[in-house]
Amino acid sequence: MKNYSKRREVIMEVLSSTTTHPTVNWIYERARQKIPNISLGTVYRNLTDLAKEGIISEVPVGDGYQHFDANTSNHIHFYCLSCGKIVDCEPQDDSLKDYVEKTLDCKVSAEKRLFQGECHACRGLNKN
Repeated sequence: MKNYSKRREVIMEVLSSTTTHPTVNWIYERARQKIPNISLGTVYRNLTDLAKEGIISEVPVGDGYQHFDANTSNHIHFYCLSCGKIVDCEPQDDSLKDYVEKTLDCKVSAEKRLFQGECHACRGLNKN
């Protein structure tokens, strides 16, 4: 990490402890349990810096909140439009990446895929 601090370390611990793709407020509430005087602004600034540095990822799902992910490996996100759950899914092949590179005559160095729809649980609820 570029700028080590106890606050940044705690923020990373909180984010790394979950796979739920939490918001800034979720991370802030849990960081306060370890550092009671940490401010929301400090959490926000650190998350923004960590994302810019590529240490974490921001997951834009279009719900009006910033979500973050400690997993920076190449993977797909699925966002349930009914319950708001965000789930990781490993990519099966590089066909879309290959298509973009071939069509645009470019070299893709990173990609972010987001699928939206209704998760299995919500589909079950809405069948009735």
